[in-house]
Parts: sequence; C-alpha cells; structure tokens
Amino acid sequence: GRSPPPLAALSQVLRLERSRRTGVVFPLQKLARYLAPGADTARFRLFQPGLAALQRAEALFRSGRDHAIDYVSSAVRMDHAPPPALPEVCFIGRSNVGKSSLIRALFSLSPEVEVRVSKTPGHTKKMNFFKVGKYFTLVDMPGYGYRAPQDFVEMVEAYLQERHNLKRTFLLVDGVVGLQKTDHIAVEMLEEFGIPYVMVLTKIDRASRGLLLKNVLEIQEFVKEKTQGCFPQLFLVSSLEFSGVHLLRCFVAHVTGNLPTVEAS
Repeated sequence: GRSPPPLAALSQVLRLERSRRTGVVFPLQKLARYLAPGADTARFRLFQPGLAALQRAEALFRSGRDHAIDYVSSAVRMDHAPPPALPEVCFIGRSNVGKSSLIRALFSLSPEVEVRVSKTPGHTKKMNFFKVGKYFTLVDMPGYGYRAPQDFVEMVEAYLQERHNLKRTFLLVDGVVGLQKTDHIAVEMLEEFGIPYVMVLTKIDRASRGLLLKNVLEIQEFVKEKTQGCFPQLFLVSSLEFSGVHLLRCFVAHVTGNLPTVEAS
C-alpha cells in the first residue's frame, strides 16, 4: 500500500512548532485570532477535544490486525445498502467539493482502503459504504449539482429518511466559494427531514485568509439565523495539508459514540 502523506498522523503534527500545530489541528481557532477585538468566539471552539481524545480517534482510523477498515459495498437503492448494524455517518456535497479527497485523507493511515478520487467531477454515482472495524460505517454519497446522477434525489432522500442508524450527516461546502444555491437546497432537505448535520468547509488551503474569514462568518450567521439541525461550529479542512482532518476524525468518533468523553483542552 501507499505510505501515509506527511502530517497524516498526529505524532507528525506534534513535532511542529506551536502556532503551526494549532493551525493544523484547530484551523478555525487559528482563524478566530483575526476577528475584530471583542468579537464573540464561542462558535469557534465548541468542540475542542484534548490530545487523548484526538489520539483515540486516530486509532479508530488506523487499521490493524484486529481492526479492519474496508470498503464494504456500493448501492444505488436503499434495498442494496448493507444492513444498518453500526452507527453511521454520511458525507454529502456538491460534485466538485472534494468529498472523496477528504474521505481519502481521513483514511490516509490505512492506505489499503481504496477511495477512488476522480479527475472528473460528479464521478461518485452510488452510495459507497466503508466499515471501520466494529465501530461505525462511513458513507460517501453521490455529489449533487453539476453532473449529479439522475436518481440522486430519490436515492439520497430515501437514505436520509430511512437510515435509522445515521448519527450525523456531514455537508461539505467549498471554502473558496462559500454556500451555493445547490447547498441551500441540501440544507433545506436536511432541515425538512430533521436530520442532525454539520457543515465542513473544504479546500481551505486555496482561499486567502480574508476570503476564508468572510465565508466562515457569513456561513456562521446563516447557520445561526436559518437552521435548526446544524451543529453551530463549522469544521475547516484541507485534504492536501491535513488541516482540520485530525479534528474531524475526532468529531466522527464522538458522534458515533466511540469517544466515552471528549474533554476540553
């Protein structure tokens, strides 16, 4: 298998000097430093796990002899989906938002896990299920918007409404362009079904600090004013630089019930 990229493991991140380390593990907190004095930063630090929790989460994403991480199956209809035996999370987002790249980054410590990353947007046409040992399942959903599969709506709506073991939906939004019209439609769907979800801003390495801060503040305001089911803290990630990936692993472990306590650092 491929060897994991630099900074994929927490042990590599801990060798960095402190400011850079914070930027990799807690990119949103690092961004909060550039807010106007006196600005409310509560939404920037709601989920702030300590080192022990981050390490425990990383162990879940690292395959071993007694802990297999496998692609299980793909499904175009709910009756093709594997049985809902484990807690589950799903990742949805626009076709070129970097969803498969992010899932590959999450699984980067288990290089044998095959997450296909396509050069062509809209390539994920099916729901792809990945089983993480006996702990949880992660589902890569088809992208919406540009080149989405015809039956996207039926497939995704059926999944969201019928999958009783679904613990959290991760809605990916491009950190460079912010919320788009198609994202608003996805938000409306999640709100209508009463599905708990969280927004993840991708590709943060491609946005200038000013643009990223502008998008973060606009989306936070939108979440506060217009949503009920969205977790108030945004998660910022770069699949290239691994910023936010360690924290996101920890949040996945947390919402699937695999972190007994998340202590604040």
